[in-house]
Amino acid sequence: MKKSFFLIILFCGSLFLSCSSPPKISLLRTGIWRGVLTLNDSAGLILPFNFDLAFQNDSTAITIHNAEEKIQVNEIYFDKDSVFIRMPVFDSEFRCRILGDTLMIGNWINHSRKDKNIIPFKAEYGRKERFHHLQYNDIAFVSGKWKSLFSPGAADSSYAVGLFSQSGDTLTGTFLTETGDYRYLDGWTSGSYLQLSCFDGSHAFLFHAEIEKDNSLNGDFWSGVHHHEKWTAWRDSAFALRNADSLTFLKKNFPKVDFTFSNLDNKKVSLSDEKFNNKVVILQIMGSWCPNCMDETMFLSEMDRNYKSKGLEIEALAFEKTDDFEKARSNVLRLKEKYNAEYEFLITGFQPKEADKALPALNHVMSFPTTIFIDKKGTVRRIHTGYSGPATGENYTLFVKKTNEFVESLLKE
Repeated sequence: MKKSFFLIILFCGSLFLSCSSPPKISLLRTGIWRGVLTLNDSAGLILPFNFDLAFQNDSTAITIHNAEEKIQVNEIYFDKDSVFIRMPVFDSEFRCRILGDTLMIGNWINHSRKDKNIIPFKAEYGRKERFHHLQYNDIAFVSGKWKSLFSPGAADSSYAVGLFSQSGDTLTGTFLTETGDYRYLDGWTSGSYLQLSCFDGSHAFLFHAEIEKDNSLNGDFWSGVHHHEKWTAWRDSAFALRNADSLTFLKKNFPKVDFTFSNLDNKKVSLSDEKFNNKVVILQIMGSWCPNCMDETMFLSEMDRNYKSKGLEIEALAFEKTDDFEKARSNVLRLKEKYNAEYEFLITGFQPKEADKALPALNHVMSFPTTIFIDKKGTVRRIHTGYSGPATGENYTLFVKKTNEFVESLLKE
């Protein structure tokens, strides 16, 4: 059995080229499942999430739940006693054995990482709970806004805004940072303890925290198996991060931004091209591996449809984690098609860590995404670092409103 399974994985690969088509009958039971990523087996450290499995129109589909987020997964392939589940947008997949119709055991593989990219995975049918709820006599109340500090005492410590919403012992929320938000976190709280997790195909986030007697939070954060840090937080409704429009800027000896990169048809595009003359231009510095970039792509796709006819041009500059143009193109194309983005995407040929080299006019690219707004005269009018996505609630609503108003003002000039 083990040898057979190894050969199936070897031949199928991440693109499932030699796997069979979805079967005419479901090999797995439909309904609610609980998936578990094991981050540290000896310590019993797990990252749980829930998903629904359905069988319709001769195919199997999965819907992953993270609080309000619902992720549709349709690329599911079976081969004998094995199932291969490719995540949408992001270059990651599950490879599992099927044990009966109520159990899957295997691995989650994140191909966008070069090391520590394989995490053991198990999924069981009929398990509705995300975390195992311990029995406490009281329920901790943590709804609200929290001033949060990650890696306290370290040279690279950083502040964030914790935003939590609670109903009974069910807890959801996110962290808003200067480089983006932590998207949709889902979990519970009771007594003096809270747990939150998120899995979206790229993020595999897990938060634990003790609620101290002074009502502060003291906890741990894991991102997959490659990163761990401490965090602490205090209630503070007035706390705010630095202005996201002040963190990235043009160097004094660079009056404008310019570049020449290849589009998805491998044709060179420069910001000095005629198509940009007398146009308002938005440059989206992004990568297909970046969940916050995914959220921004949804927003920019709508903006493109609303304002392109009025003189707006949007260009996405993709920094992919590969030097292979065709591989980078394939990854970007999946994102573009997933969100029906009609604006142009360029493959920079640079990896994320080389963004400063690719765009020397900027003082620093500290976040993906970073968004540059250029007026009709070619003058950079605003550079926005990071992205406050829909998981941030009112912060996102305000960001959308202000950004639309700003673009409309540029178009009227």
